[in-house]
Amino acid sequence: MTTFDHKPRILFLYGSLRDRSYSRLLAEEAARIIEGYGAEVRFFDPRELPIHRSVPDTHPKVQELHELSQWSEGQVWSSPELHGNVSGIMKNQIDWIPLNIGSIRPTQGKTLAVMQVSGGSQSFNAVNTLRLLGRWMRMFTIPNQSSVPKAYEEFHEDATMKDSPYRDRVVDVMEELYKFTMLLRPQVDYLTDRHSERKEKAAKDAIIAANQMQVESTSST
Repeated sequence: MTTFDHKPRILFLYGSLRDRSYSRLLAEEAARIIEGYGAEVRFFDPRELPIHRSVPDTHPKVQELHELSQWSEGQVWSSPELHGNVSGIMKNQIDWIPLNIGSIRPTQGKTLAVMQVSGGSQSFNAVNTLRLLGRWMRMFTIPNQSSVPKAYEEFHEDATMKDSPYRDRVVDVMEELYKFTMLLRPQVDYLTDRHSERKEKAAKDAIIAANQMQVESTSST
């Protein structure tokens, strides 16, 4: 079993660029909570991240997002609900995180918590979409989630969240994410070891070995 001498690493993504972005405020409140449990947190600022595939992967903001995703052991995605779904800002960030970067899988085996804010009544459209995306990215999405209706009523002027059942749920979600991350991270290599990938690797290794034998045979003649 792998041992770890560092705190669980949690990356936060949020889906709005507004000065008073409630998806960001919710993420910041959640970050303070999970830091209290012992996690190390980082945020990705989506400002200046180009539209997906409008620039090469070498763009500095794209590279920053890739590096943060690889650094993380768990992630939190917090999106506003716009037109009944996640925001374009949120989706653009997720689209930029590929399933593969060479032999590295930036999201596979990582834990994920999903949250949303709404301007009106409570809804779960955004978190449902985020769950679908997390599953597609091969992440372990925890069972609990947070949905905050009328988010403009749920934060103090200093941007902290008011005490309420909605904040209690955020605490529950962060506690669960922390526990799942701690439990799963020593087992990620085992849990993500797949037959199809072993088969593909064996085939590639066989081709490399055959090519090497041909090179050695040619050089000895």
